[in-house]
Amino acid sequence: MKLFVTFDDILERVSRYGLVASLFIILGLSVFAIVLRWLGSSLMWIEPLVRHLVFLSAFLGGSLATSKNVHIKVDILTKLIERSHSKIIHWIHKNLVALFCLIVCMVLTKSGWDFYLVEKEFGAPGFLHIHSAYLVGIIPAGMGLIALRFFNQLIIGVVQGGER
Repeated sequence: MKLFVTFDDILERVSRYGLVASLFIILGLSVFAIVLRWLGSSLMWIEPLVRHLVFLSAFLGGSLATSKNVHIKVDILTKLIERSHSKIIHWIHKNLVALFCLIVCMVLTKSGWDFYLVEKEFGAPGFLHIHSAYLVGIIPAGMGLIALRFFNQLIIGVVQGGER
C-alpha cells in the first residue's frame, strides 16, 4: 500500500515540477520572441516549441487536477451522493468514478500511441529537425500519466476503503 502512495507522491512531484519548468520556459521563450520582433528578427522554432510546451503543460495540469480530485466531471450524481451519509455509497462512487476515468484514459492512451506510430512511420522532421512523432508523443505520454494517477487513486481507494 505504501508503495502506491509513494509512487503517487513521485508522480505528483514530477507533474508539479514539470509544469513549473514548462511554464517558465514558455514565459521565457515568449518574452524572447517578443524582444526579437522588436529588433526586427525572429527564430522560427520558438513559436512551435511554445505550442508544444503548452500542450505538455495541459497534460501535466491534468495530472495535478486528477490527484486533487478536481478533474472535469459531471456533478449531478455527485450532488445526490453527497447528501447520503453512507460511507459505503461514497466509497463505491469514488472508486467507480476512478475506474471509469482509468478506462477512458487507457483508451485515449492507446489511441495516442497508435497516432504516434502512424506519425513515426509517415511523419517528417519539424522544427529544429525534431521528428513530428516525438512531438505527438506528448499525447500518449500525457494520457498515460493521467491514467497512472487514476490507477493509483483506484488502488488506494479500494485498499483504504472509507478511511481516506
